[in-house]
Amino acid sequence: MPKPVVAIVGRPNVGKSTIFNRIVGERVSIVEDVPGVTRDRIYSSGEWLTYDFNIIDTGGIDIGDEPFLEQIRQQAEIAIDEADVIIFMVNGREGVTSADEEVAKILYKSKKSVVLAVNKIDNPEMREQIYDFYSLGFGEPFPISGSHGLGLGDLLDEVAKSFPKHDEQEYDDDVIKFSLIGRPNVGKSSLVNTILGEERVIVSDIEGTTRDAIDTPYTYNGKEYVIIDTAGMRKKGKVYESTEKYSVLRALRAIERSDVVLVVLNAEEGIREQDKKIAGYAHEAGRGVIIVVNKWDAIEKDEKTMKEFEEKIRAHFLFLDYAPIVFVSAKTKKRVHAMLPVIDKVSEAHSMRVQTNVLNEVLMDAIAMNPTPTHNGQRLKVYYTTQVAVKPPTFVVFVNDPELLHFSYQRFLENRLRDAFNFEGTPIKIIGRPRK
Repeated sequence: MPKPVVAIVGRPNVGKSTIFNRIVGERVSIVEDVPGVTRDRIYSSGEWLTYDFNIIDTGGIDIGDEPFLEQIRQQAEIAIDEADVIIFMVNGREGVTSADEEVAKILYKSKKSVVLAVNKIDNPEMREQIYDFYSLGFGEPFPISGSHGLGLGDLLDEVAKSFPKHDEQEYDDDVIKFSLIGRPNVGKSSLVNTILGEERVIVSDIEGTTRDAIDTPYTYNGKEYVIIDTAGMRKKGKVYESTEKYSVLRALRAIERSDVVLVVLNAEEGIREQDKKIAGYAHEAGRGVIIVVNKWDAIEKDEKTMKEFEEKIRAHFLFLDYAPIVFVSAKTKKRVHAMLPVIDKVSEAHSMRVQTNVLNEVLMDAIAMNPTPTHNGQRLKVYYTTQVAVKPPTFVVFVNDPELLHFSYQRFLENRLRDAFNFEGTPIKIIGRPRK
């Protein structure tokens, strides 16, 4: 089921990034007491009680011609359009300002669920200051304090009430769901059309012309698939932004519903920083990953070109060293259908389950070759291992002290598992637990 999306919106310097960091639980947004310091939307995941959701931090909306303000307004408008629920944040110490009223006008037009949060109410004596904010027309204001973390529970309770009830289409377990993600204009829709053999998805040279997420059932060689094409732009005719960050939230939504994710690169443009960010979401979500280099026909090549490009990919995407690389051309249709056997292979690895006795034999042999490390005179002892989940394959290693299971040794165990079993294309999770 797709996660609900929450956007935090408000004029500059009301504490949006501080609240964002409180909800996410880490310092993701830059926090600085200067209006307009957050200039791009920032995405992350949050959880409250039984709910998981995606959350967007925006730059402040302001009405004026100072540097960045128009861009910040556009960023926030995009976030509003993407959100299921909006937290409208105001500054309780300053009262209702004309800028707050202008933001309210934008939110009225959105017709989205809006929860009004009055920030910087740091003690009970200040609560009377929230009543002026009823005039904004969004019902009960919720007093909060970003600096002290007060009132966030009540605020999130109210936000959760407005989460949509998604009726996601269910598919059989043997149907492989895969999505294509990447920056705008890397050729995702063209690849979908080439796979399907018909113009099922709008294709244009203008960045961001796919407007809705599209599920397309597809059968090839007797196997059933669902292709999830990531949308680029929801409102027809409106150019949302000049940066490439708009693709991130769409990618997140597609990733959540996929078994295998195809990270599409543009061979003509090479590797961009945004490619790595988007691919990182697929890796962190634990999905099977294939790196697809599109527009390979447009490159002047010799016998070394493919190998050199592959080496560049490996250098830039160190965290995806397990992902196979496929070079294709949607325009000439070359090697496009060769992706499907790779998708099958990755999907199989992603859902593979290893017998416990075989698993322990492999790991004990590995430990015999490379003994466990010591720390402060204490040696890590590995008692046994069991697989607890698939999609991705997840293993619990029972040890004397999980703190001794250092990342580097964890990585060594992962590599031995990859050597012994065919886990190509899927991340592996290894979790240390104390033996009871």
